[in-house]
Amino acid sequence: MMLCYYRFCLLSCRQIQESSIEKMNGTSVTEFLLLGLSVNPKVQIILFVIFLVVYIITLSGNIILITACVCDPCLHTAMYFFLTNLSFIDLFYSSTLVPKMLVQLIGRNRIQYSACAAQMYIFMVLACTECLLLAVMAYDRFVAISLALRYNLIMSKPVCITLATCCWVSGSLLAVLDTFFTLQVSFCDNNIIDHFFCEPSALVKIACTDSFIAEMVIFFVGGVVLLVPIFICLFSYISIIITIVGIRSAEGRYKAFSTCISHMIVITLTGGPALFMYMKPVSKKQDNQEKMVSLFYTVIPPALNPIIYSLRNRDVKKALQKLTLTNLFQY
Repeated sequence: MMLCYYRFCLLSCRQIQESSIEKMNGTSVTEFLLLGLSVNPKVQIILFVIFLVVYIITLSGNIILITACVCDPCLHTAMYFFLTNLSFIDLFYSSTLVPKMLVQLIGRNRIQYSACAAQMYIFMVLACTECLLLAVMAYDRFVAISLALRYNLIMSKPVCITLATCCWVSGSLLAVLDTFFTLQVSFCDNNIIDHFFCEPSALVKIACTDSFIAEMVIFFVGGVVLLVPIFICLFSYISIIITIVGIRSAEGRYKAFSTCISHMIVITLTGGPALFMYMKPVSKKQDNQEKMVSLFYTVIPPALNPIIYSLRNRDVKKALQKLTLTNLFQY
């Protein structure tokens, strides 16, 4: 299904490319050159090994977590339904960026215009959806702790499916908006992107025409998918802290807090670097610092999320143990 979706994106982006080329006054860009993280051959080898290991950890960790949540009936709850969605996003999020990054590190750093547009769109869909989903997961924890008696009624299965669907649909629509306006700028003969993937802000930097509208759209989308979820998370966790303080037993306070700490860590890892990148004006100056910051909200979180949730979650650890023992007995 993901392959069909990727082909659909390629066809759509080719149509956008054709319409954009007509607006370039005779100039056209059919491919881009991604400079990546380094041009030093020795550093590239080291980075290739590091990111290959990170990618393997990302794939195995998220697949294991999805399998545990799907196969164990004890994890068929709202919290783990959203966690499964998050792992699915991280799985394809990483697969959209890291394989191309690995190819760049062995010297193949060219990417076709349509492939670049497709990568940007899929990246934006998954990034926007993940930010919105993290807000929904914070709300789920708020209901579980502050409104515990009504949790099963409020977070019923139809409600969970509706919330997840809203995240995906909203993420897709925002990604269309961002991608469309980014591809409306002209690049003339400048096709060198000083980045390791086709990020909207990186493409705007090499525009040879006025990119004000595209920059404002990038800023607007960043505000929607970052600030709105952050406000929801802040409200949820302030309410949770107030509830936890009112719990008399130390064991009860610890149990309530432990269900939230993993999610708080993930929000910090993802939201902090993303805020730095998107909540500031787009600069035309090439900045290596921005590429390094991008790693901390694109490549690193998908690898760490399964580890964070599994190491700090007793239910997930029990499910993984049962899954491992079941497979061992089968053999």
